[in-house]
Amino acid sequence: MSDLQTAPSNAVSPSSPRGEPDVAIVGAGAAGIAAARRLVELGSSVLILEALPRLGGRAHTVELHGLPVDLGCGWLHSAERNPLAALAEGQGRLLDRSEGAWRRQLHDIDFPPREQRDAWAAYMRLGERLRRDPPASDRASDAVAADDPWRPFLDGLSSFVNGVELDQLSVRDFLAYDDAASEANWRLPGGYGAFIADLAAGLPVALSTRVTSIAEAPGGVVLETDRGAVRARAAIVTVSSDVLARGDIRLAPALDDHLHAAAALPLGLDNKILLAMSEPDAVPAESHLLGRLDRAGTGSYYLRPFGRPLVEVFLGGALARDLEAAGDAAAVDFALRELGELLGSEFPASLTPLVVTRWGAERTISGSYSHARPGRADARAVLARPPRPWLCFAGEACSAQDYSTAHGAWRSGLDAADWIAAGLHGKGRAT
Repeated sequence: MSDLQTAPSNAVSPSSPRGEPDVAIVGAGAAGIAAARRLVELGSSVLILEALPRLGGRAHTVELHGLPVDLGCGWLHSAERNPLAALAEGQGRLLDRSEGAWRRQLHDIDFPPREQRDAWAAYMRLGERLRRDPPASDRASDAVAADDPWRPFLDGLSSFVNGVELDQLSVRDFLAYDDAASEANWRLPGGYGAFIADLAAGLPVALSTRVTSIAEAPGGVVLETDRGAVRARAAIVTVSSDVLARGDIRLAPALDDHLHAAAALPLGLDNKILLAMSEPDAVPAESHLLGRLDRAGTGSYYLRPFGRPLVEVFLGGALARDLEAAGDAAAVDFALRELGELLGSEFPASLTPLVVTRWGAERTISGSYSHARPGRADARAVLARPPRPWLCFAGEACSAQDYSTAHGAWRSGLDAADWIAAGLHGKGRAT
């Protein structure tokens, strides 16, 4: 397996003699790269500090069997209004606009057409109930009975979409996303993560540099890292809500409101397993299977994406956490067992595990994407509000309606950059 996001030629040491940047940006994911690009366009100097040895954050493309494969985000959601889709199109990148196979069960295996209709009708009823008569608790699970026959299906869907089951999901937060989202979801065959990383071309980046504290100082801010101190006039912090809430970066003066908001926006978990197929003709290209209907803890299997000889396995929520804790072999065994039940005992023998993601175990991130705890949909606005003239936050958790997406992170980075730049250049700021 090779990484398509190796250290860029513009990588620098944080202690190298380049002078003090106007703005230090913590994190080289979509939000950090967006902020850096915008600031440079506005005439400010920047330095991106990234704890990982690569760019992209939760957007990560690797090469498997000579093919670019996304281990993190892979879909350009709400593509017709997605600024990253427009950027990719403007660069002449190949975009796949075909409809995903998620709602179609290959050959109706263990999921007859009538049950498929009933299952999706139950999902539509849940959405209508959440809008028409939301539970006072703001907890999505309180809108569906625990003994509802479709509750496992609904919890399973939530685990894939939100990274958690319905009992951990704020209704107001979920609807803010769902009401703004469209059905246009496109893909980048060359890799979403590789595209995000390429957008950092020419920007000064210090990789493998973990920021441990940020403190106000005369004329700006000092960031302590495990490779030395960095001084700047201002800072934008784009690390995940879990990293913030855990206190991995000490802030002086303390910002309790923002840290409490981050804690109210924990990361759910979705992991992937990539399996190579020795007999790809055994299943049609661009097809899909849901493992089970009678339990929330099941796999979602995307067969031969882009026609490639691969199976892309998705595991979400509590199941993803349990299998991540149990180890890669347990996760692979689970997937092979479900595929054997669906496609026959001989099918798993034709599969070879290539990679298993462990987003929860990646200490610099600690999950996949944020969800608001019940009653805490307001936390996104709190986290996005700049707390100091020299500091603000960005990232998908700061997005009111496009959280959990790379384009939500991207837009939040642009907003943060505009706010910081207005202060740096003496143009005033909106409150």
